[in-house]
Amino acid sequence: MSRKETLIVFVKNPEKGKVKTRLASVAGDEAALRIYCLLLEKTRSAALGVPCSRLLCYSDYIPVADEWPDTAFRKAVQSPGDLGQRMASAFGEAFCSGAHKAVIIGSDCPDLDAALIRNAFAALDCTDFVVGPACDGGYYLLGMKYLVPEVFQGIPWSTASVADDTLRLIRSLGMNYTLLPRLSDIDEYEDWIAYVNSNPDMEKDSALT
Repeated sequence: MSRKETLIVFVKNPEKGKVKTRLASVAGDEAALRIYCLLLEKTRSAALGVPCSRLLCYSDYIPVADEWPDTAFRKAVQSPGDLGQRMASAFGEAFCSGAHKAVIIGSDCPDLDAALIRNAFAALDCTDFVVGPACDGGYYLLGMKYLVPEVFQGIPWSTASVADDTLRLIRSLGMNYTLLPRLSDIDEYEDWIAYVNSNPDMEKDSALT
């Protein structure tokens, strides 16, 4: 894998009361923040396991100090607009910086690991897009070989049809795609409990369950 591949990572600034708000409505703001920090840790570990260029895009601002090493991550703030506009802008930045392949991930999918990201980049040798569908109807990963802004247009974000609508758009453009395994995002408290229960080796923290 060459440095011509760029992994884009979208994260929210980890601030109490501003992350995992649906989960927080049940578990509380403090637990939601701690859970989100654990998700960030898993995302960071996965990203560091892939030999590529990495672009970390914060939601609001770049912290003076964070847990993401400056030597491994180029950092930016997400552009204004809806999720599609922000992702399109980030892909544009990656390709303008010399990427031949770009893959974007969020920070909500604890089962996404380095091997799966590497598989996503490899899939782009054969297809125009690679998509990792999420169990809630969205996607946890999207990759392409050049910017195709149409795949972000007219999508009803935060709905159960995001992945299907995106795949339909790709087909309508006469392009093809590779599907990765379907994985679960952590959005609701029930999602977190299901993840903890399915990972018996995970250290149980009563403050998080």
